[in-house]
Amino acid sequence: MANKQTKNKISSSTQQYLDIAEIKDNTVVMKDGTLRAVLLVSSINFSLKSEDEQNAVIDSYVRFLNNLGFTLQIVIQSRELDIDNYLEYLRVKEKEQINKLLKVQTADYIEYIKELTSLGKIMNKRFYVIVPYNPLSDKHKSFFNLFSEALRPATIIKLKEKTFQKYQEMLDRRIDSVAGGMESMGVATARLDTQSLIELYYKTYNPETAKNQNLADLDKIRVER
Repeated sequence: MANKQTKNKISSSTQQYLDIAEIKDNTVVMKDGTLRAVLLVSSINFSLKSEDEQNAVIDSYVRFLNNLGFTLQIVIQSRELDIDNYLEYLRVKEKEQINKLLKVQTADYIEYIKELTSLGKIMNKRFYVIVPYNPLSDKHKSFFNLFSEALRPATIIKLKEKTFQKYQEMLDRRIDSVAGGMESMGVATARLDTQSLIELYYKTYNPETAKNQNLADLDKIRVER
């Protein structure tokens, strides 16, 4: 009984300090009522470009920053590359292979990949841009409102659907602006959908658990209301 009570106490304490209220419609709703969208951003090999191309990228980046009327957060995540699924895919192909020579070559390639990864960790980097929308800045709030929020860090502001849609329209405009600026630098962007957002935060807050336990698809998760 004591262990169960301790577990529940730890669980509620952890949730209390998370700033996320909910994730829906490809958008993160924070506890203070602000919204976030996350863009997955491709990378470019800057060092392989010519001097003129490098200067063009820098100029585009400077124009992009100067045209921004809001703050952005750029996040780079570096994680160990999981190749277990790829190796399993190769093993299946090896079994299906009819040509004996190709079968042997596939087996050799599997051993080569396993030996290569055993020599050192292969890291995978991903780049994200977090686009926020805050309908009311802190300067518009009174001292007593700010003080009240500080005393209630776990308070979740539930947005009405009509208000949420209005805020999301403003957020979408910012996303279009950011995506356009990124494309001018030769960088592709893709907005994370609801499932991808949940997986991103799940792996961020639970890096060790995520290695051994994949998150179920959103459609398969039943939420009790």
